[in-house]
This record gives sequence, structure tokens and C-alpha cells, in this order.
Amino acid sequence: MLDINRIRLEKRKIEESLKKRGVDVSFDEILQKDDKRKKIQAESDDLRASRKKISSEIPILKKENKDVADLIFQMKTLGDKIDELQVSRKKLEEEIFLFLTALPNIPDDDVKAGDETNNEVISTYLTQTKYDFPPKNHVELSKNLDLVDYERGVKISGEGFWIYKNLGARLEWALINFFINSHLKNGWEFFLVPHILNYDCGFVTGQFPKFEDEQYTIGQNEIEPSSDSSMRDFKSKKFIIPTAETALVNVYKNEILDHDELPKKLFSYTPCYRKESGSSRIEERGMIRGHQFNKVEMVQYTSEEDSGFAFKEMLFNSESIMKDLKLHYQVSKLAACDCSFTMCRTYDIEVWLPSIKAYKEVSSVSNCRDFQARRGNMKYRDKKTGKIKFLNTLNASGLATSRLFPAILEQYQQKDGSVIVPEVLRPYMGINVIR
Repeated sequence: MLDINRIRLEKRKIEESLKKRGVDVSFDEILQKDDKRKKIQAESDDLRASRKKISSEIPILKKENKDVADLIFQMKTLGDKIDELQVSRKKLEEEIFLFLTALPNIPDDDVKAGDETNNEVISTYLTQTKYDFPPKNHVELSKNLDLVDYERGVKISGEGFWIYKNLGARLEWALINFFINSHLKNGWEFFLVPHILNYDCGFVTGQFPKFEDEQYTIGQNEIEPSSDSSMRDFKSKKFIIPTAETALVNVYKNEILDHDELPKKLFSYTPCYRKESGSSRIEERGMIRGHQFNKVEMVQYTSEEDSGFAFKEMLFNSESIMKDLKLHYQVSKLAACDCSFTMCRTYDIEVWLPSIKAYKEVSSVSNCRDFQARRGNMKYRDKKTGKIKFLNTLNASGLATSRLFPAILEQYQQKDGSVIVPEVLRPYMGINVIR
């Protein structure tokens, strides 16, 4: 969530920055409401001070056997006025809150304006696969090698689902274990998180309320004010996890961490459940896009000054896994409109799928700075100044399997229809070749 105080100080700059995301907004009206809110707050404080003063006088006058009826009436009148102002203040706070929650994050200055057509490829690894035989696509290879059952996946769950089986299940599990061990070697904390989360988790990470329809939700939504007027508790409705980020980003919600505890480096393996699904288009066949897929996710909590370094570290970690798998990929710096709602910058790692002659994202490395922390009231105490500041949060897939699996089959396929197992996965698979 954007900081209303920063908006006040950098109004025009932020308005221009949001235009890079296609958001044309004026802050004039909302700042007027904030001015009115401040004025009401100041008036309420003055009235409370007056009421407190009168309250302290009443016992003294009673001891002197003096009439205090007028003072008691003044106390009641002040109380009624304070209550009236409180209603007006809360109404303004809610309007400001709802306005701010609908706004996406501000893209970094070096992020290009526009949609995906303005994405920039900044690096590549290895080259596109060359064959001396007619190559097969991953769906053919999966069926021929009895690795995935697409038809029965649809039968038991519907479109957008599949069943890993035999060596296909072992390959999927090998990838997950390889990812986990890679992050453990790098010193990250391993979490296994719940798959059903409360509504507030979706609010903090930015899925709710704007993208509620894209999630599998459970129960009814009720919104109740919390004691902190800058936030709201979203109760009753729960949802099935779309990515482990949604859980990991909420681990330190409503907490103040010590500076020396930072950075916090967490990762988790979960299935990911999303309503979005594939189409009949050839570039989305098989498991390229589905309702359920497996992913290992990294989330890092940092101080404000270490946020940039953390982004580079997480990109390096995800790229290292791709390099260990020896897959051809590219890294794209996303334009502002292609960055997700909460992110100010994103680099996508995109693996090459020969059968469709296209690159598909297998990891998004993103920095949202203090945007999520403001929504989740997550802070740290700066050891130099002693001031309480909002944390910075970052996330990166490390990695998602549903496109790596097809890429391995297609990039490592052999003339005889077999598939070579990437060397780093052989200790997990116990075989060198899938036949």
C-alpha cells in the first residue's frame, strides 16, 4: 500500500510514475480528505483535553460543596461532539484506506513504461536446442514414456489438471528435492506452510480485494475494523494457497523485528492452486498452464538499504538452479504494466520450449519494497537511528516445475525417443536416461 505522507511530498512524481502502469490518477481529492481527517483529529484532541480538564475540576468542586451540574453537562456535550467527530474521522479513514488499497505499487525509476511488448531481454544462457531428427513435443514424450496421464487427470478433476506417474512422478519429485537442497545449501530457512489461509493473508500480499475472483476461496467475506485504523481485519473467508509467497510474506505480520535479525530468508515448497487455466492454443497445451502446479518459493525480509542487494541475490539463486539443470533460458526485465500489482520491479527467468518456439516464465524475481509491509504492518527497528521503519519484502520462484518438466523433456530428448536426465537430478532419480 502506498504511503499517504509520501504521496503528499511527491504527489506529481508518483502520479507520473503510476502512468507507466497505465494508471491515471489524481491525488488532489484524497489529500483534501486527509487534510480534513487531520483537522478533525486535531479538533477531537482539543476537545478531549478540555474534557479532561473539566473532569479533573469536578472532584475538587464537589469537596467544596459547589454545584457541578453545569460542568457535568459540559462533559456530556463535549463527549457527544467527540463521538460525532469520531464517526466523521472513521468514515474519511475508510475512504482513504479503500482508495490506497486499489492502487498498485510505484514502478522503480528505471522500469520502462508500457506492457509486455516493452519487456527487455537482459541476458541468455546456452543456446536454442538443435536436433538432427524430428523432435517431439513434451505431451508426446510424456505419453510415449508413460510419465503423465493427461486424460485421467481431466477425468478426476477437470480441465487444467494432470497426473504425474512412474518416472514422471519421480522426475517431478527430483526437481522439488533438488530445489530444496539448493536453498538449504545457501543457508535459507525451510518452511512448510498451511495450504488454506485467512483472507488477510491475501490482502497483505495484494491478491485481495482486487484479484479475489482469481483465487479458490472458502466461506463468506466479512470486513471489520481493527484497532489500527490504517488496516482492516478480513475475517471468515479463507482461500487455497496460490503461491507460498502468500503465506511466507505474512509470517511476521504485525511484528517489529530487530535490525540485527535481518535479512530473514525463507523458502517453502507447496502446490499452487489457481483458477486460471490453459486454453486450446498450442502454446498452452499439456502442463504449460493449469489449475495446480508445484513450486518452491523464496521470500526475503530486509531493511530498506539492503533491498537492492537482496534482489540480486535472489535472481542469482534462481539462475544458478537453471544453470545447474543446463537448460537454455533468458532473463527479461519486465515493463511496468507487466509487473504484478504489488511489485516495483520484476525479472522473469524464461525457459526455452522448442516445440512452440517460445520462452515461458519459470521464475519471477520481484521486489515490492515496503508495499506489502505497509499492508501487513511489518516493521523493524533501525539500529543506527532507533526509528521504527517498514520492512522491505521480496519474492522469487526457486523454481516452478510445470514448465521446467516440459523443457527438460524437449531440450534433453534423444533420437530414439528417450530423455537424458540432467546430471544434477541423477542422484535423486537413480537413473541417467528415461526410456
